[in-house]
Amino acid sequence: MSGRRPVPAGLAARPARGRWLRPYRAAFVSRFLQMLQYRTAAFAGFATQCWWGGIKVMVLAAFYAAGAAPMPLTQAVTYTWLAQGLLALLPWAGDPEVAQAVRTGAVAYDRLRPVDAYWLWFVRSAGWIAARVLPRLALMAAFAALLLPLAGWGDWSWRPPASIAAGAAFGVSMVLALLLSAALVMLLNVAAVAALDARGINMLALPVVILLSGNLVPLALLPDGWQRWLLLQPLAGLLDIPARIYFGQWAGADAVGGLLLQLFWIAALAGAGRWALQAAFARLEVQGG
Repeated sequence: MSGRRPVPAGLAARPARGRWLRPYRAAFVSRFLQMLQYRTAAFAGFATQCWWGGIKVMVLAAFYAAGAAPMPLTQAVTYTWLAQGLLALLPWAGDPEVAQAVRTGAVAYDRLRPVDAYWLWFVRSAGWIAARVLPRLALMAAFAALLLPLAGWGDWSWRPPASIAAGAAFGVSMVLALLLSAALVMLLNVAAVAALDARGINMLALPVVILLSGNLVPLALLPDGWQRWLLLQPLAGLLDIPARIYFGQWAGADAVGGLLLQLFWIAALAGAGRWALQAAFARLEVQGG
């Protein structure tokens, strides 16, 4: 007769329910921690983004001096620092680990793992993006939101959100922006698998992402006739929609609508990416032994 006590059914079911999430959570955490080790790259990127942020602020100041604009200069300046802090969030290139796996044939290992290859790559890409964004965003906030006002440059500083509610909604929007960026990176990864090379698609993605996300210039400053289309396209959810929520331009129902638009594009792009990856894997041949 065994002396072990029977495990209650409820307790036995708990680990089983979350077991399928473990490999994806582990993949995200391991990639995130791996990328956090590159501190020199974070500081170098921060310094470069401060330089370009200052140039963009001066260009905007000259632009505003010539006449009125759809958004106040203080918001345009804050938008610029926000865009510089979130530069690494933009999906202008596929995940380099995926590109290397395609070149070397190591992609076959991911095909053999007892997990969904799409979601495995998705969480890895999300960890890769998050680990590059968070240190630079923190450094940019310390510089533009704290040091500039202390140095007497308050007019050129990063201003706080319009309200506590706007700040909270902005935080939710940024989580969705991370997932949206990962879904877009996955499309670039799928293209790399299909073409067996990531360089061409990355070169095409760079200018499109920079312009349509609002990183080059706030989308509100582009022609009025383009505004509806610019806000409905998926890249607006990376920067421009979170910024409008941050400034309080979109509040209440408008803010909820912006969050739902981000969710829609995450679901649509993830669904399309997973289908395309399965089709690409069906045609993929790995040579060698």
